[in-house]
Amino acid sequence: MLGMESVPVKLYSAIEDRTLHFHVLEKSTMRRIKQHMVNPETGEDVPKERVQKGFEVAEGVYVLLTGDEIEKSQPEESRNIEITRFVPASQVHQEWYDRPYYLGPDDGSATPYFALAEALEHEGREGIARWVMRKKRYVGALRSESGYLMLITMKYAEEVLSAEELPRPSGRAPDPKELKMAEQLVSALQDDFRPEDFHNEYRQRVLKFIEAKAHGEKPRLKIVARRKEPKSLMASLAASINMARRDKEKSVA
Repeated sequence: MLGMESVPVKLYSAIEDRTLHFHVLEKSTMRRIKQHMVNPETGEDVPKERVQKGFEVAEGVYVLLTGDEIEKSQPEESRNIEITRFVPASQVHQEWYDRPYYLGPDDGSATPYFALAEALEHEGREGIARWVMRKKRYVGALRSESGYLMLITMKYAEEVLSAEELPRPSGRAPDPKELKMAEQLVSALQDDFRPEDFHNEYRQRVLKFIEAKAHGEKPRLKIVARRKEPKSLMASLAASINMARRDKEKSVA
């Protein structure tokens, strides 16, 4: 919703969880087992009707909440995504972004949809949005991405830490030689961003191992060699520069 106007859209996740998930099995029967609520002092199972939710306000002091109270505190479901303002895209920094979604047109005439995407691109602005999904209130940024609309959930102000809150650096400032080597490293590693170069190597390695075991093989997982840590910043920069130069020479050859 844009004030009194509305643009019908459908929500699509822009990312896919490809994390490996393992089932927990009983070794003797190979049947899946379930987790239970257990009293850590007695080791006894705690049935669902005896489970109580509480918020700790001081050490050992809890405010108890019933299921009905928690239910009433949740926002009402809504299919509307309300845009409250349009801000310069440069004002929304990366640390505010969370999870991206694509918004696709949801009616026969997509003209208002693509007009909005083009306007955001032309003006260099992002819309600040708010909506409710799965009984949770969200705030996000509406932006143009390759001619389409993208909605990115954002973190709340109390969740984002400022760089000013980081510990102040101690010790001396980098000398001209160290700065020069750092610049050489940046120059040696200059390249274009290619998303296809980045893969979950751990996932691929484990899936290949699982596939081999599933076919009756007895594979062995090779131990990944641990890189030696340089003793100093200068040694680290020098090693990185030499490695980058060797990689570039190989790619040219």
